[in-house]
Amino acid sequence: MSIQFDWGKSLSFHRLGREARDLITPGRSPFQQDFDRVVFSSAFRRLQDKAQVFPLADNDYVRTRLTHSLETASIGRSIGGIAGTYICGKYHPADIAPNDIGAIVAAACLAHDIGNPPLGHAGEEAIRYWFGNSPVARKLAGRLTPEEAADFANYEGNAQGFRVLARLESPFHTGGMQLTCATLAALCKYPSSAAGKGTLPGAEGRKFNFFRQDIGLFREVAEATGMIQVGEETWHRHPLAHLVEAADDITYLIVDFEDAHKLKIITYKELESLFMPMISDGALERFIRRLPDDHQKVELLRAKVLGVLVRQCSRAFAEYHDEIVEGKLTEPLTALIESAPLLRQIKRRSADCVYNFRRAVEIQAAGFELTSGLLDTFMQAVAEATAEARGEGSCSYRSKKLLLLLPPRFCDLSDAGFCCDTYLQMLSVLDYITGMTDSHAVTLFKKIKGISLPGEM
Repeated sequence: MSIQFDWGKSLSFHRLGREARDLITPGRSPFQQDFDRVVFSSAFRRLQDKAQVFPLADNDYVRTRLTHSLETASIGRSIGGIAGTYICGKYHPADIAPNDIGAIVAAACLAHDIGNPPLGHAGEEAIRYWFGNSPVARKLAGRLTPEEAADFANYEGNAQGFRVLARLESPFHTGGMQLTCATLAALCKYPSSAAGKGTLPGAEGRKFNFFRQDIGLFREVAEATGMIQVGEETWHRHPLAHLVEAADDITYLIVDFEDAHKLKIITYKELESLFMPMISDGALERFIRRLPDDHQKVELLRAKVLGVLVRQCSRAFAEYHDEIVEGKLTEPLTALIESAPLLRQIKRRSADCVYNFRRAVEIQAAGFELTSGLLDTFMQAVAEATAEARGEGSCSYRSKKLLLLLPPRFCDLSDAGFCCDTYLQMLSVLDYITGMTDSHAVTLFKKIKGISLPGEM
């Protein structure tokens, strides 16, 4: 292991945007406070109406982003606590107990999807598509630097999530919610700007985690926790980000498959053939097969499989510890465990039939029109209003009416800097639209397009 690595520093209590360190409340660590701040945020509450896999589902059993985030946090706390026992037992970071590490991972897991736009990952794709294909976007792109344009061309919910936590929630504070730097570092699985995306090999180079406006905030996080910098705008992951990634991978692979069974997309027989071999417990297998109801069997199988995967990923973290802290591990932990071949089969099957389930695809396809429509409408209105404020044009009657629907904080025409900065204007409109729930986005789109009217029966 590199002698430069310092577990104590990497688990920093420092809160983003604050100069003084908080007094620690006995019995309630700063990382538990992070968890509570996320739970009580409005951005987290809105996840109750954002899709996990099945947008606008009419079945109240299937997961939303809210339930997925809570389940991921539960898995993350378990993995982090077990890994924390190893870290504290071998490296003895000052003032840190194993459950503190579990709390960091749990808080980061809880927030990992908080920046997702309406309609899930299809919403991200729709924003990228809009920037590359909309005439409104092309006109605005001419006023951006290449680095600014990269934020929109490669739009990432991960970067929006960091922005929500570090800026948009509690905007009256420098650092937004002022979470600890340890939690924010663990959250960032892709610690790079859009311009630096792809600099690093493997999983951590596939995406990016902060927009150009937010680089300074991320730099404070990286410096406080001793993250290894490898480029002007790129760092290796914080070690605990590997545990957050593992918790997310475990949760979505297993519970999305459970949801697919509930919706009759896959059979019990197929699910059992992939879950049962991970358990390797003959007595349990006989007990499960005696249960009279397939849904009860699936729930018990899911619970046992999650426990197995938690233990396997915790062991893998200890086994690959040195590569992790040196920034040399390029594979996710779930690819290095005994159950990896079965997880790959589940992932392939999910890609084929679960994520391409007809109802989900129909709504996702419609989401491209919805997202492009909302972006065109509000981007054009803000562009006209700011041009008028600069004395360079006039704002149409239509755009003036549309701006009345936009909360003032997303278009401050009294701010000369905002009115002169196309990049900030575009980010602000994206902040508004990506914060919407699925239902609100659909309702607003229908109203501004005249498909439905307020008060319509």
